[in-house]
Amino acid sequence: MKVLAFAAALTLAPMTAHAADGVSTAKLEAMSAAIKAGQFQQITSILVSRHGKLVFEAYYEGDAETRRNTRSTTKTVTAMLAGAAIGRGALPSVQAPMKTYLKDRPPAANPDPRKDKVTVEDLLTMSSIAECDDDNQYSRGNEERMYLIEDWVGFYLDLPVRSFPEWSPRPEASPYGRSFSYCTAGVVTLGQVVQNATKTPLPAFADAVLFKPLGIEGPKWQMSPAGLAMGGGGLGLRSRDLLKLGQLYANGGQWEGQQVLPADFIKASVTPHANARENTDYGYLIWLQTFAGHKAWVMSGSGGQKVAIVPDLDLVAVITTANFGVRQPHVISEKLLAEHILAAVEN
Repeated sequence: MKVLAFAAALTLAPMTAHAADGVSTAKLEAMSAAIKAGQFQQITSILVSRHGKLVFEAYYEGDAETRRNTRSTTKTVTAMLAGAAIGRGALPSVQAPMKTYLKDRPPAANPDPRKDKVTVEDLLTMSSIAECDDDNQYSRGNEERMYLIEDWVGFYLDLPVRSFPEWSPRPEASPYGRSFSYCTAGVVTLGQVVQNATKTPLPAFADAVLFKPLGIEGPKWQMSPAGLAMGGGGLGLRSRDLLKLGQLYANGGQWEGQQVLPADFIKASVTPHANARENTDYGYLIWLQTFAGHKAWVMSGSGGQKVAIVPDLDLVAVITTANFGVRQPHVISEKLLAEHILAAVEN
């Protein structure tokens, strides 16, 4: 287990947390011993900050410089870039129709006027009209089908309008007026919208408006066959980079006194816009959950990758894993969060 100096807005605390931090080092060390014993399969790193101070940092594979495959945690980064584009006036608001920024596209299959009305907010909330469901292997928009063709944005735009049979509530009958359907292809398309609106390649825009202000270096983007940065998953970031992104949300979009992301966009991001499943709502490409009685905003990716922001405790936790192919990896990470990390907070 390695503990290293940490620059920028988060201050490193020694492994024996100060009493003012209100975190039990003994409980976190017991958690670490359980991880090393394999009780949580393959956890690769755990970082915890409290009151903006790094109070726990442990690596079980690699080190602080290792770029972690964040999987769908990347989606929240794409939401941040949409917010940055709005803050700079490149996008007028979340109500902007995506079609406005995709005018150079060939005619789409399955034309329907409802598809032309899909907005940035529809993509941010996984609630567009497209028949796209990564959780349904039969869905025409399932992301595994997207990877088989070259043009991923075209894949999304060609999708037909989704059906609402009697057992599937229509948007107007759903909580918050939106019907949730997890759709990676829609987030990829949102990345294209942001890129076209800002007239800047997505990685370059991310560097300028998000990564450089936070001191995040060397992000590793995955690219589509057509050369678009993959906004839907796979971005390689260090564990400390993930902690910084979580802290940015905890700080209302501020970093070292600079308003990196608009405060009103952050507030809207963590407001429920769709009900994803029982006891879980969804904001702007971020999960809204409750653990051990504490509301949390969670960036989440396959294998149980987690960046959890717990506002009432002023705490941010990062969990990275190699639990791909493991049964219920999210349950494993959420158990770590609820029963160990949050349980270590004493006041």
